[in-house]
Amino acid sequence: MARIAYRIELPEPGTHRYRVTLTVPQPQALQELALPVWIPGSYMLREFARHLSRLEARQGGRACALRQLDKTRWVAECHGRAALVLSYEVYAFDPSVRTAWLDDTRGFFNPTSLCLQVVGREAEPHELQIGTLPRGWEVATAMTPLPGRRQAWLCADYDELADHPVELGAFWRGQFEVAGAVHEFVVAGAWPGFDGERLLADTRRLCAAQIAFWHGRRKPPFQRYVFLLWAVDEGYGGLEHRASTALIANRRDLPRLGQSASTDGYVTLLGLISHEYFHTWNVKRLKPREFLRYDYQRENYTQLLWFFEGFTSYYDDLFLQRTGLIDAPRYLKLLSRVINGVRATPGRRVQSVAEASFDAWNKYYRPDENTPNATVSYYTKGSLIALLLDLRLRGREQSLDALMRLLWTRHASSGLTEDDVLAAVTELGGADLARELAQWVHGRDELPLEAALAASGVQLSQEGSGWTAALGLKLSEGPVSGCHVKQVLDGSAAARAGLSAGDELLAVDGWRIRRLDDAQAWVREGQAFELTLVRQQRLRTLRVQPGGEAGFTRAWALTLRSEPAAAAAALRQGWLGA
Repeated sequence: MARIAYRIELPEPGTHRYRVTLTVPQPQALQELALPVWIPGSYMLREFARHLSRLEARQGGRACALRQLDKTRWVAECHGRAALVLSYEVYAFDPSVRTAWLDDTRGFFNPTSLCLQVVGREAEPHELQIGTLPRGWEVATAMTPLPGRRQAWLCADYDELADHPVELGAFWRGQFEVAGAVHEFVVAGAWPGFDGERLLADTRRLCAAQIAFWHGRRKPPFQRYVFLLWAVDEGYGGLEHRASTALIANRRDLPRLGQSASTDGYVTLLGLISHEYFHTWNVKRLKPREFLRYDYQRENYTQLLWFFEGFTSYYDDLFLQRTGLIDAPRYLKLLSRVINGVRATPGRRVQSVAEASFDAWNKYYRPDENTPNATVSYYTKGSLIALLLDLRLRGREQSLDALMRLLWTRHASSGLTEDDVLAAVTELGGADLARELAQWVHGRDELPLEAALAASGVQLSQEGSGWTAALGLKLSEGPVSGCHVKQVLDGSAAARAGLSAGDELLAVDGWRIRRLDDAQAWVREGQAFELTLVRQQRLRTLRVQPGGEAGFTRAWALTLRSEPAAAAAALRQGWLGA
């Protein structure tokens, strides 16, 4: 049976261009085609069509007129019902997990960057085939292979096609099995001496724990899962898909042969793996009701990213602790970083996490010098709401684990609303807790974390946050480039002194500096000082008086209380097993 089919070719990888041929059987007389403007999981319009060129259409060797409707849509004027064949090129030189890449060593693409939608026929099966590859290259993807066809795959519809990234190249690959599901791990760009077996073993522990979390002893909702990791000099990120994830990490953070300790970088990588794998359930299957059917041509709004990203961010590091990949003290150190990051964000008093979720399309992915003053991250504050809700539920002999499984059972196929979450919290923890959750989500007040953590057998102490951070500054510093202000936090000593993003800092009390923290050698704690800077080519001197909001000057440190009360010990045991 003739199907909508894409053939992806790499005629000259060094030019960073894919060649795509799309065949549409029995087209409409005026057949509309469109390229997505965004990719699910990354909530920003990315305008993939800006990289599409040389679009042509033919039927039976005869050219068809193409009329462009807007920046992402075209109409082909067809002659009868013979197959419509479109050909075009896509420039691919974006190193992120969201788009496409091609050079003479590696290829990667999300179908949303390469594959035009055949409008009106998105529900039909779609097949994809990749042409001849350079010598030594392989393909990795979670798509279902077409029997008897080389480098060809079949998807039930366009949504499924869009949800399967593809890795191309000469990469390392390994696999393991958990709960009857095969898991493949592909790594491109690793240094010699990379310990692939350790990465597989540690990832397997995470996958086994998360499958058990959602399903107990039952099988997961997929037969095969693929991790696609690109190791680079500097980079970090991930994007979830229904049966795979695309990851980017620093190659120095990969485990090394003969190295038994877990570096901070490796723990960060494991946390990323844990985060994206948890999304297999929390957002890819249990999803906002607004996401049951994606519209790839415009923003798809929801106020629930605090749940889908924030709660996933809570569980990512928690699963490292639950599986023994880190211990409880190291987990609390990671948690304290999140708390301090939120407390040092003035925007938490300006924007709620529900508003941050809705505004993701024009704020979260477009940060600037004012971002921390005007917005709050639904990832980090959302994860603290999850922590607080978990501790409150455990104080009532329930848990966030039970809540997540209840929501999965009831809403995995119907889509989730905030009312559904509040109803489940009411059922497990009471109407008063549901009202508190609504206030945490829609309010801008401080979260009552201190009391909740203390009641869980966790000791809170305060320590200095570092001089530059205490002043409310974020800087770019280098021995050659000098010291430049990137951000000034509202309510800080730097803001009161009149510093601005873009200022170049030259001297403190007349002494030349390359790093602002060097001035601690001669400025006493709490002492006012003169700061000489350049702003728009003019020398300025400002007087800075340290002090101000505690969120800038003091940081929280979390440790296990040595002899907690019996109730706190029991709660902590259930939460951390410690």
